[in-house]
Amino acid sequence: MRRLAVANGIIDKPDGDRKIHKMPIAYLGGVAVFLGLVGGILFSYLAVAFPDWGIIEWHSTAHLVTDDPTNQFPWPVPISVILGLTVIMLVGLIDDVVGMEPRLKIGGQLFAAAALAYDSVGVQVAKGILSPTIGEWLGNPDLTFFIPTGFAIPFLTETLPTDQIGISVHLIYWIGTAIIAVFVLGACNASNLIDGLDGLLSGTTGICAAALLIVALTLAVRDDGPRDAQRIILCMALLGACLGFLPHNFNPASIFLGDCGSLLMGFATILIVLTLGDTGRTHLVLAGLVIYAIPIMDTCLAIVRRKMAGKRLSDPDADHLHHMLKRALGVKGAVFSLYGIGIAFGALGIAMSLWRARVTYALAGMLIAYIAVISIKLARRKQIEDAITLRASGTAKPAPRPKPAARPVAKEKPADRAKPA
Repeated sequence: MRRLAVANGIIDKPDGDRKIHKMPIAYLGGVAVFLGLVGGILFSYLAVAFPDWGIIEWHSTAHLVTDDPTNQFPWPVPISVILGLTVIMLVGLIDDVVGMEPRLKIGGQLFAAAALAYDSVGVQVAKGILSPTIGEWLGNPDLTFFIPTGFAIPFLTETLPTDQIGISVHLIYWIGTAIIAVFVLGACNASNLIDGLDGLLSGTTGICAAALLIVALTLAVRDDGPRDAQRIILCMALLGACLGFLPHNFNPASIFLGDCGSLLMGFATILIVLTLGDTGRTHLVLAGLVIYAIPIMDTCLAIVRRKMAGKRLSDPDADHLHHMLKRALGVKGAVFSLYGIGIAFGALGIAMSLWRARVTYALAGMLIAYIAVISIKLARRKQIEDAITLRASGTAKPAPRPKPAARPVAKEKPADRAKPA
C-alpha cells in the first residue's frame, strides 16, 4: 500500500505547523486495515462453509436474531456489516485522495449507519432503555402503535385481524436507528480527532479491541447470546488488523492511516460496542463506551474548548490531549502514556461488564461528570493562557480610550456682531 500511495502521489506533505513530520508520508494505511479487517471476516465465512476444517464450531440455530427459529444468521457476521465497513472505507479514501465536503462525509457515514439499522444492531439498545421505563409505564413494552388510516397505502399500511387498515409504528426501531446514527457519527469523528501522533490511534484501537474481546468471550461463556460469534470475530479481526499495521505506523511512521483508516477504526469499534446491547443488558454498552473513553474524552474537551473560544467545531487546533502530552513528554512518551490510560479504561470497562447494572450506571455517571468538569476547567485555563500570551507579545488590542468631551461653544455677544453698513 505504501508503494502504491507513493507511486500515485497519495502522500501527506509536512507543513511545519500541525504536520510536523520531516518527509512526505504515504497514505492508504486505512485501506490496508480494511483489507485485514474484512479478510478476517471472510475467513470466518470459509470456516463456516467448510466445517470439516475444524477451525470454528458453528450452529446457526444457536445464533437467532429473534425467537423465530426461521430468522437466523446465515453467517457469523451479517453482510450489512461488511457493507457498512466498505462504505466508510470508500468515504475516507475519497477524502484522502481528492477531498470531500463535510456534508458528503456525514452522508456517507449515515449510509453506513443505515446498513447497520437494517440488521437491527441498535434496536436492542433502545429496547433495553425504553421498555423497562416508558414501555412499562404505558403498558406497551414493545412501544408499537397502530394508526388507522381507513385506506391502503402501498408499502406502509397493513391490515389487522379486525380488518382495520392502518400504519404500525415501531417506535423502538426508529429510536434504535437514531442511536446507531449518533453513535456512528460520534465514533468516526472522535477517532479521527485523536489520530494526531504516530501509532496513537492504531495502538489505542488495538487496546479497545483486546478489552472488548475479553468482554465478548466472557459473555459467550456465561450467556451464549445471539451475537457472540459476531462480536468475537469482529474483535479478533480488528485486533489483528491493528497489530499488523502498528509496526508500520509507530514513530517514525512510514505510512499513515488517513481519514480512511481513522473513520474505519471508529466505525468498527462502535459497531462492537453496539452489539453488546443485544444481550438485553444496556449497561454493557456503557461498559463498552468506557473502554472507548480516550476518543470520547478528547472529543468532549475539543467541543467545550472550541465553544468557549468562539470557534467552529470543525476548526483545527493543537490543544488535544495528545498535543499537551507531546509538549511535555515528546511523541513516544505521549503515545505510551495514552496507551497506559487506554489499558486502565479497558480494565475498568471489563470490570463494569461483570458488575451489576446499577453500579455500572453510577460509575458511568461519575465518569461523565468528571469529563465535563475537566473539559470546562481546561478550556478556561486555555483562555487565560492565550490572554497572557497576547499581553506579553504586545499583540493584545488596547482598550479603547474614552472620547473627549465636546467643548461648549461660546455664544456670540451682540457687540461682536458686524454692524450693517
